[in-house]
Amino acid sequence: MTNLSAMIIQQEKIMLHQQLEAALHQNDMTVPAEMQNKLVNYLQLMLAWNKVFNLTTITEPKDMIDLHLIDSLAMQPYLHGNRLLDVGSGAGLPGIPLAIINPEQQWTLLDKNAKKTRFLTQISAELGLKNVKVIHSACEDFHSAVGFDSILSRALGTIRLFIESTEHLLSPQGFFLAMKGKYPEEELNDIPSRFLVHLIKKFDIKGRDITRHVICLRKR
Repeated sequence: MTNLSAMIIQQEKIMLHQQLEAALHQNDMTVPAEMQNKLVNYLQLMLAWNKVFNLTTITEPKDMIDLHLIDSLAMQPYLHGNRLLDVGSGAGLPGIPLAIINPEQQWTLLDKNAKKTRFLTQISAELGLKNVKVIHSACEDFHSAVGFDSILSRALGTIRLFIESTEHLLSPQGFFLAMKGKYPEEELNDIPSRFLVHLIKKFDIKGRDITRHVICLRKR
């Protein structure tokens, strides 16, 4: 790496730190400095790998902070238990940001795309995330001897598809957590009767005209 390249990377890192700190403050989120540093390193790795693997269409730094990091961290208050599963993890969202700020929890990131799981495996190693396990599989084909306390999704189709394709992985007292944009009335009306809506929480990403909903469900 040339001195100029190293300087550009360092300047980018400083800018990301400043923007992340401002966004966390604006959204009333508290994250220790060491964890903020890992979140910034994660974004830089994503930007570098995205040039080859096309991990995300969101590549402007401020957009990545708001729409990737803040959006993922907003699920933090609704996490349950110590064994957590992020299905359809893609570039690691929301699993990687949440694993960074919850080092005591054990996270499994599941995706059927081999390129994306290679990325997740590599960045987990580079960020030193010993609490993260990456699985390359479709959710229907993945099985675990012990159920998960929370199963999360930001991008796995409808709520019905999400919960039906992962219910074999949920612990008896576990929760499904689905992130949605607008209030998903039609999807909620399509939920099978063996599932119960536990909580619906609306939140806004400050500084953005964006409304999000966290949907918490469990088995009856």
